Amino acid sequence: MHSLGILGVGELTEKVVRGLRRSGFDGRILLSPRNHERSAQLAADCRAQVMDSNQAVVDAAELLVVGVRPDALAALADEVRVPPGRKLVSLVAGVGLAQLAGHFPGARCVRAMLSYAAQFNQSTVVVCPPDAATERALRALGHLVVLQEEADFELATVAACMNGWFYFFLHDLQQWLVEKGLPADKARSLVLDNMQDCIASARHHPGVDLRTLGQAIATPGTYTANGLDMLNHLQANAHWGAACEVVLDALLTRSSGPGA
Repeated sequence: MHSLGILGVGELTEKVVRGLRRSGFDGRILLSPRNHERSAQLAADCRAQVMDSNQAVVDAAELLVVGVRPDALAALADEVRVPPGRKLVSLVAGVGLAQLAGHFPGARCVRAMLSYAAQFNQSTVVVCPPDAATERALRALGHLVVLQEEADFELATVAACMNGWFYFFLHDLQQWLVEKGLPADKARSLVLDNMQDCIASARHHPGVDLRTLGQAIATPGTYTANGLDMLNHLQANAHWGAACEVVLDALLTRSSGPGA
């Protein structure tokens, strides 16, 4: 890929651009003129070019990345004509391949999902359906997960929402430690480091069920088991499941609704 076009310069697409440059990508990056102040700053920071119009981005880029809000997608589609066969990677949550094809007839549409950690090349990068060009373009931004079925992609979107929820969960744990007298920086470090320990151990044992890994720690009579008993008594895990169901229902409603 020698040129990448960004249609919709916002928080996420900015981080995609920064991550690509950080990974060593030296091709042209062409930016939408909308949100001009952010586009101009990103162009200055990352050797990118702000184009005169969205159509100019489309005309000059080999691969297009769409990062507008779902409610702005139709307006963008009315504004541009994507040449037949041009690859278009959508980061627009809740808008399926059929809807994308309706908005951009003739384009070769792929869905992708990333987190803000893309700027550090540490994001989970989900691509659906499998597409070699998209995978090559985005794999430098983190850990690549390729899905065949769009229904699986919607479930992956729920998992991506967990990314945001975890911040609040970790904040609450940090705040408890602070309220008990631990300095905020030490509390933050302990919470994040323990989460990292958990992730490192789980990745080191890919064939072991996550619950089994937890049970090996929360053995009867341990302090971990005592706290786990309280969480189970309060049915804490049920609340996580309920949150997942709310998000999935919203995604399925959007993807099946008219003009979604």
